[in-house]
Amino acid sequence: MKPIWIVDDDQSIRFVLEKALLREGLSTRSFTNPREVLAALATEDGSEGPQVLVSDIRMPGGSGLDLLTQVKQQLPALPVIIMTAFSDLDSAVSAFQNGAFEYLPKPFDLPKAIELIRRALEESQREEVAEELMAATPEMLGQAPAMQDVFRAIGRLSQSNVTVMITGESGSGKELVARALHKHSPRANGPFVAINTAAIPKDLLESELFGHERGAFTGAQTSRRGRFEQAEGGTLFLDEIGDMPFDLQTRLLRVLSDGHFYRVGGHTSVKANVRVIAATHQDLEQRVKEGVFREDLYHRLNVIRLRLPALRERREDVQVLTKHFLLQSAQQLGVEPKRISEQALEILGHFNFPGNVRQLENICHWLTVMAPAQMIEAKDLPPEVLSHNNSVNASTQGAIAAGEFIPLSESTPLAAAIGISPALVNLGAHAGWESALEVEALQLLGTDRQDVWDVLTKRFESLLIQAALATTRGRRIEAAVKLGIGRNTITRKIQELHIEG
Repeated sequence: MKPIWIVDDDQSIRFVLEKALLREGLSTRSFTNPREVLAALATEDGSEGPQVLVSDIRMPGGSGLDLLTQVKQQLPALPVIIMTAFSDLDSAVSAFQNGAFEYLPKPFDLPKAIELIRRALEESQREEVAEELMAATPEMLGQAPAMQDVFRAIGRLSQSNVTVMITGESGSGKELVARALHKHSPRANGPFVAINTAAIPKDLLESELFGHERGAFTGAQTSRRGRFEQAEGGTLFLDEIGDMPFDLQTRLLRVLSDGHFYRVGGHTSVKANVRVIAATHQDLEQRVKEGVFREDLYHRLNVIRLRLPALRERREDVQVLTKHFLLQSAQQLGVEPKRISEQALEILGHFNFPGNVRQLENICHWLTVMAPAQMIEAKDLPPEVLSHNNSVNASTQGAIAAGEFIPLSESTPLAAAIGISPALVNLGAHAGWESALEVEALQLLGTDRQDVWDVLTKRFESLLIQAALATTRGRRIEAAVKLGIGRNTITRKIQELHIEG
């Protein structure tokens, strides 16, 4: 781990912080003014810079606020803590809003100062992990099992020119998958051309797809190549194929069958050397039954089907996607990237996202513009997210008050498997697991049972062990290490609690 840099002209402050951090096992490097810090940054490479910067606000030879601005230009993700006397509180708050991680009023309580530095340290390490993940998966992000299945499918199709049908809800990222299929195919050096068949008027779509000859219709003053010709040697992505007009489906089928087509108004056959990837959010089988989509075209397109999960099916990806989109929005707008609190992330993680990944991206863009401070808190989330969260809380509390159980959601299968009530699960997600445990305990203590301790302890232990096994894909020794228990202990508990795996 890189050292924590301390900047203060007061030797006693530097000494106290150095010794306290040393006792915590954290290395430090101290400076007396901003000039020394900037000189050190100019000579160090990225691996030797600071993990966290703690700086006074007023020093001979420079201001901590100016230092903050200059450091953030070089290291935008670096957490910076500004130390300030109470007389400088207004400027410290201003610094906080302009990119500082937090401000620390002097004189400070040393344990609280160390706790704050530790929080900044954890934030820095989380950002580094997120950056590594983004660097490893620059096209698409996702650690959820459903997304890993998509990535594996892309890998298996990487050497193929086969036609692919991508299904999934609007906003789930179907075009990103199509681009990845193209990039990792033998046609990667050719063009990738996308067209949304639902967004183009019916009378223009044929010309868009196949091109036209001069004079083919009113306004056609010159010949024009269509998307098939533009995608020559590459990939043509037909989005929302389910909305294609029936008569054009016949022309598309002919191209897919024999590889030839005619421009509108043309008499010369044009050969199409194009891989077609189609996508739809509709149920094409139902469209076929309704007689609005050709069955033979459906079978021609549906050679390989790749289903893209909705965001509510991959909630574990919300955190990394949120941080990615916040960084992306900041870069687009030319502003400092905003951070987001764990509570706000928790609320986002329980939102259903009817607009899927596209909606999350829009929310992050909105937050970059509208959130008042550099740290996004729960109260800063847009109204549609907060209203959903409030309605969930209200229904949960009502069900608990009535002594009812709430139906399990898709995100709580593990708890269901070991017998924890859904009321406990849902309350735990929104009110803290300790409060939920208290409610569950009170429910059991209100009965004639005399084994409440054993019942709740077994549920708690079983949940922890199954969660650990799930994260390690059943590897017991690794799960025991994560839990901080011995190998024999986890084996004994698995047998006692009748845990499968």
